[in-house]
Amino acid sequence: MTLVTTTDLSFNLLPGESLLDGLERTGHEVEYQCRSGYCGMCRLTLLDGSVTYDEPPLAFVGQSEILPCCCTVTGPVRIECRTAAQAELPLETEQQVFDF
Repeated sequence: MTLVTTTDLSFNLLPGESLLDGLERTGHEVEYQCRSGYCGMCRLTLLDGSVTYDEPPLAFVGQSEILPCCCTVTGPVRIECRTAAQAELPLETEQQVFDF
């Protein structure tokens, strides 16, 4: 099992599980569409560690970016990603009373 550390927590990938599947399983918020490396929608920042790709993804991947849908984690990694509960910031509003 491979240790994945995100902005909010750490977890182990299950055998045969993609990084995207592991992030979804643990409640992280990751946008995606193709799940194959074509669109680049799931792009995340890799802070530490390394990944490989069986085939180079068609989507652009910057030097410190990864596509969790199609990468293979080669050891412990640290990525910038938040759980869904942390990704939603509370909207602070003041209640106002209007006299008409």
